[in-house]
Amino acid sequence: MSTQDRVKINKLPTGVPGLDEIVGGGLPEFSFNIIAGAPGSGKTTLAHQFVFANATPERPALYFTVLGESAIKMLRYQQQYTFFDPAKLPDSIRFINLSHTVLEKDLGAVLAGITQEVEKSNPAVVVVDSFRTMVRKPQSDIDLQSFIQRLSLFLASWQATTFLIGEYAEDELRDNPIFTVADGLFWLRQTQERNSIVRKLQIIKLRGQNSVPGLHTFRITEAGLQAFSRTFGLSGHLKAPPNHRRLCFGIPELDKMLDGGVREGDSVLVAGSSGTGKSVLATQFIAEGIRLGEPGIVAVFEERPQAYAERAAILGLDLETPQKNGQLAILYLRPLDLSVDETMHAILDAVQKNGAKRLVIDSLAGFEMALSPGFRADFRESLYRMIFALTGIGVTILSTVEVDESFTEFPFSTYSISFLTDDIIRLRYVSIDGQLRKIMVVIKMRGGNHAKDIREYEITSEGIVILGKRLIEYQGLISGIPVHTDRPRSAGEPSEDMGIGHKT
Repeated sequence: MSTQDRVKINKLPTGVPGLDEIVGGGLPEFSFNIIAGAPGSGKTTLAHQFVFANATPERPALYFTVLGESAIKMLRYQQQYTFFDPAKLPDSIRFINLSHTVLEKDLGAVLAGITQEVEKSNPAVVVVDSFRTMVRKPQSDIDLQSFIQRLSLFLASWQATTFLIGEYAEDELRDNPIFTVADGLFWLRQTQERNSIVRKLQIIKLRGQNSVPGLHTFRITEAGLQAFSRTFGLSGHLKAPPNHRRLCFGIPELDKMLDGGVREGDSVLVAGSSGTGKSVLATQFIAEGIRLGEPGIVAVFEERPQAYAERAAILGLDLETPQKNGQLAILYLRPLDLSVDETMHAILDAVQKNGAKRLVIDSLAGFEMALSPGFRADFRESLYRMIFALTGIGVTILSTVEVDESFTEFPFSTYSISFLTDDIIRLRYVSIDGQLRKIMVVIKMRGGNHAKDIREYEITSEGIVILGKRLIEYQGLISGIPVHTDRPRSAGEPSEDMGIGHKT
């Protein structure tokens, strides 16, 4: 069969933000679909969103209610969602109650009732909610199989896109005949993880579509369901072509250490213990980008946007004005059942809105704490997907991470994620001449020849200032307890290379 002879399958919008990306661009027209899951998982709301997105007076939708909620009760609650349009009732969407037929008669009568209404209205969409209640009455497997086959063939002949909604357990996937007939199978689930409720969606089956496999997070809000694809909505985006442009911090000595700055599209990790100036360095990175006309985004997890901007003002950095003119977005992401996919959705929305070139995540520890427990277990894998997706569209990421100082090791992070980053800047305290001072070193820089110097710095009213030349008069600096080179080393003091651990 030639390409010209193939039947084209039209795709209908699902009406659920993010779901079109997951199902491969939309739901196949005239398909026979099952929406399954436990009570309260969002099955009815999902069906309503599809119905309201597609029903018209010329091609209406028929919504058959059975032994679950009555139509009046259902509409009372569904109209609270913003997608609900009362103007579509009853010309575009009709609700029909089949409960009496199901209770008093057999499956043949139910099929006849559906057939009669379909022939009368010629609908584009048919929903049966809840279909499961019709098949719980005692009947033979042959009768049930026959009913499902006849219903599927009839609705396909009338060119109707169909949804059967049912409450099923996952162990029923194997032998239930309805799943064999269905073209699409949407499985909704909600699980409790400590004090958090996490909702996930899986496309078990979808004929004729290249859907995204795996579990996808979704949330139910006043707008209905919102799905968050594991591809972050970037499946059609190509990676930005490599370039040699450098992004500066606005700290002259640090930019020299970085051979002119970090490469555009890199992922930068700034690691250090509490108080070493990680957030200050990140703020200067964003502020320098704004000064150069490069929009930015800051995702904060440990303080409110207003507090973040006020702290920057103390350093003489104005973050209020760029927020007002759209150059900067400070995102506060702190629900305790957050998922990485939701975080990415918020960040990508901001990227598309202001064309951001720089992104700061402050901090990874706060990010992890904001996630529900199940997502914390996959934190590294989630970070990998997030970094790959964002750098793939040309965004330069700077993440801060707090590490516990040790006088026997020199760790770069507590998450074993240094391999995910292109550049690492390490900040730490050292004890010199009876003072607690700070040093900075560039540990790693892919694609660049960075300086190997260990430099002392201070946090002043103007931000981070690197002092003098590299420290050459001390040994064992990165151990935190260096020794002056003109003083003999006593027993037990760290050697020059002590503390260079391999713990990442």
